[in-house]
This record gives sequence, structure tokens and C-alpha cells, in this order.
Amino acid sequence: MRVVLQRVTEAAVRVDDAVVGEIGPGLVALVGIGSGDLAADVDALAAKTAALRIFDTADGARCVADVAGAVLVISQFTLLADTRRGNRPSWTGAASPDHARPLVERFATNLEDRGITVARGIFGAHMVVSLVNDGPVTIVLDREGAKSTK
Repeated sequence: MRVVLQRVTEAAVRVDDAVVGEIGPGLVALVGIGSGDLAADVDALAAKTAALRIFDTADGARCVADVAGAVLVISQFTLLADTRRGNRPSWTGAASPDHARPLVERFATNLEDRGITVARGIFGAHMVVSLVNDGPVTIVLDREGAKSTK
């Protein structure tokens, strides 16, 4: 599992020219699920996403919930691309849609259960994502890194 987080001042995702999810200040979470990923991996990365203190305030660094921010969750299997051989990426490590869809939803629901406002893209759709990166701050999380931070 891999999650790319971008701190944003605003973000939106469109499908067929219609906005299906948008947020103001907060995080865009691009979520890639691997074939061997489990619910425990998802829970660990959702907890890490919620707890990251990457928002600057007068009182110091705060997490997304502390600053009343939101998270836009977008599934992105291409994060699991293997480019070690040749110039054509392989996505054999990415989970099948039947395996990935419920885990992406679990990630979003886990954040909501922590009191964070969550917007979503549409799983499997061709999406157009627009965002204004704040900082810029971009952080890559993976399941190995999340396990070591418990």
C-alpha cells in the first residue's frame, strides 16, 4: 500500500466534467492498494495520515483534524507501478478492483471515524484532479513505514 499526501489550500476531482469531490484546506490522499495489502495496513496508514503534524499554526505543528481540514481520498493504482524493467510500467503488484475498492473505502471511512471531513473520487473512473499544493508539502507513506511508527 502506498499513499501520497499533498497538503493543499483547495482541491477538486471531476469525472465527466462534473465535480464529484472537493475540499478547502487539508490533504489530498492518493491511495494505491497492493495485492497483498490487508485491512490492518489500511488502518495503520489512515491513522498515520490523521496524526501527521504538517499544518503550521501559531501554536506549532498540528494535524489535519486540529486545523478543521478535510481529506480528498482518490484511488490511484498507478502508485504501484513497477518501472524497474524497460519503459512500460507494470502494475502486476496492484490489487484487483474487487480487493482494492473496499480497502480504499475503509481508508476514507477510517478518517471519517476520526472526525475528519472526507470527500472522495470515484473508484475506477477516469478522474481529473486539480489542487493547489500548500508549501509545497508532499509526503509518501507506505505500509512498511506505517508499521514502524506504532
